[in-house]
Parts: sequence; C-alpha cells; structure tokens
Amino acid sequence: MGMTMTQKILAAHAGLDSVSAGQLIEADLDLVLGNDITSPVAVHEIEKMKVDGVFHKDKIALVMDHFVPNKDIKSAEHCKCVREFAGKNGITNYFAVGQMGIEHALLPEKGLVVAGDCIIGADSHTCTYGAVGAFSTGVGSTDMAAGMATGKAWFKVPSAIKVELVGKPNKFISGKDVILHLIGKIGVDGALYRSLEFTGDGVKELTMDDRLCICNMAIEAGAKNGIFPVDEITKKYLDEHTKREYKVYAADADAEYDETITIDLSTLKSTVAFPHLPENTKTIDEVGEIKIDQVVIGSCTNGRFEDLETAAKILKGKKVAKGIRCIIIPGTQQIYLDAMEAGFIRTFIEAGAVVSTPTCGPCLGGYMGILASKERCVSTTNRNFVGRMGAVDSEIYLASPAVAAASAITGYISDPAKV
Repeated sequence: MGMTMTQKILAAHAGLDSVSAGQLIEADLDLVLGNDITSPVAVHEIEKMKVDGVFHKDKIALVMDHFVPNKDIKSAEHCKCVREFAGKNGITNYFAVGQMGIEHALLPEKGLVVAGDCIIGADSHTCTYGAVGAFSTGVGSTDMAAGMATGKAWFKVPSAIKVELVGKPNKFISGKDVILHLIGKIGVDGALYRSLEFTGDGVKELTMDDRLCICNMAIEAGAKNGIFPVDEITKKYLDEHTKREYKVYAADADAEYDETITIDLSTLKSTVAFPHLPENTKTIDEVGEIKIDQVVIGSCTNGRFEDLETAAKILKGKKVAKGIRCIIIPGTQQIYLDAMEAGFIRTFIEAGAVVSTPTCGPCLGGYMGILASKERCVSTTNRNFVGRMGAVDSEIYLASPAVAAASAITGYISDPAKV
C-alpha cells in the first residue's frame, strides 16, 4: 500500500523506506519552535537534562509574540528567560520587539519553513506550515525541550482524511470560510490525530495566504496536521522567501485514506462559527440579527497581507459603527510596512479602527482587546471557547476578515456583499 504525503515526509525523516498509520517512529527535525509562553518551560526542562547546548543553533526559532511588548512583570520575566537562553546558546532565529511577528505568520515569511520539512512547535497552531508542503505539528513544552536538545521527536504515524477541493470560490470567500465549513461538517474531533490532506483542482484557486489559514486551523478539527500539495503557487512563494533547498513529496496513487470529503468552493458562503466551538457554524444568511461590541482582525490565522487588503477594501471611505471597537493587528512587521505602503493603515485609522503592533494579544485573552461581561466580538482568530478572550459570559464569533470588516461598519454580524 502506498503512502500519503505526510507519511512520506515522516518516513524520510525517520530513515525508513516506508511507514504505516499507527507506527511509532523517531524522526529528525528541521525546526523546533517556541514562543514567550511555552519556551520558558522548555528552557527549564532542558536545563535539567544537563546537555551541552542545543542540537543546532540555526534550527531553533524562538518568537516572542503572545504578550509582547511585555504587558506585565511576569511576561517580561518570561521574555528575559528566553532571551538569555537564546544568547547563551547562540540561537540564530530569536525574534523579539522590533523584529517580531506572530510566529506562524513570521516563520514562512522569513523562509524558515519549506516543503518537505519536519517541524515541531510548542504551540498548537504549528500545523500552519503544511501550507508550504511541510509536516508540522504542535507539541508540549517538554517535547520542545527534547527536540532542542536532540533534534529528534517521537511520532505515531497518522492516518489521513483526503479533502478534495473543486470549483472556484466566489467574491469574499476565503480560506477561513473553507476551514470553518470543513470543521462545521466534521466537528472539532472529526480528524482526531489524523492528517488533513488537501487535494483537487480547487487547490489552484487558493492563494498561499488562504492555505496558511486553512492549515492553521487543522488543529481545530483535532487533526495532527494539515498539508497542501506543492504546486506552482507554493514554489513561487518559497522562491521569493527562502534560499533553502526544499524537497517535494507527493502522495502515492494508491495511498490509503480513512475517508474522502469533497468541498465545492463555488457553493461556499461566508461562514461564521458561533460560541463556543469552531464547529458551531452557520452561513451568513443563517446568522440573524446579532449585535456586537468588538471586532478583531489579525492573529496567526488572518493577520496576513491579503486579510488586511480585504478589510481595507470594505472599510475604505466608511466608518466603524458608533460604540464598536475595531482592532486590527498585522501579523508581522513586514506585513505592517506593506499595509502602510498600500495605504491600508490610513484607511483603518480614518474609518475609526486602531492598528496594533504584531501580537497574539487578544486571541488568547492576553491583552489588546479583552471582553467584558456579556460582550460579543467578531474575530478572525481561531478559537471561540468559553472565556477565550475575556469574561466567561462573553461571546466570540469566528469569521473571515471580510465578514469582520463588514460587521465593524454595521455593528451587527453582516454579509460583506451587502455592506
């Protein structure tokens, strides 16, 4: 029996001719990632190991992004811990204030992740890098420590779900609508410890930003990873962002999948995930009249250039509704610069929005957009669990940048095609 794309990458990194679902393997790592929340725990663990440094100073990325710039003493101490560890071990890829970005937007932009890589990160949304044809998955801080020390990790080889994409999406339909539709269809545990492998003629209709968004939320369906085939769009992106050599893997014709799900992109509508799970989805015509208090456009899911471009087109010449807080967060410093040069930042400010430095802040209820009791937020982030962005009785509605921007103008969850 043939192998899936994920299985081929894992077999190569384990030094094996082939692997099968359920097999336990030890694989070599191309990159180990940590942030300002998860890295301090890993640093303390690696200190207990009494190892002599890290396995490779160029294959570790430490990105200070969740509570940065530091919001309080504790977050400052966390960053200090990681900064000193990076300095002591000569780690090349340490990113903090001035060079920082939201980790899963920053690493592809910097060319640190490429097709064929095997990547772990102490952050659940590390599965983002499947968009460039890599195997990437989130792990705990202890596994991050072991990875930094040895350059290896243990995996149980996942089985796979084939997601066949067909058709061409209509205006205002983006990767966020694709993944919310899929999660609504299979549930938050529908792909539990399985690989979501996206295929089909519809793949070519999705930009790299769409694919990064889709793979980012694979974990919200319980998946071990999400992954796209490497096509001309991927190669163009990689050639623009890295000088690293990369290897293209493709699934065998006789690869085994647990099931196949077909999504016709041409039939998708703007989709919103209601509280308090990403699977609780409704199409925009099913939403009804829901008044909101806040809009957040950003995060590792939707803080990229195309996301800001979409929001700017909708907000251009319009005003954020009275009483609505609209917070816009570019994913990286480069995206911020590009958005500024394109005139988006002026558009946002003139519309009555605020623009933040790159940070994960509001997504996890950290800072820069905490919700009070009974407040409602339309957010382009990836999770809407109870209390995720603040008060336990607040509500988060997950949506695309188009829906979020339209909602900021009306004060209600709105169809971007009607604003």
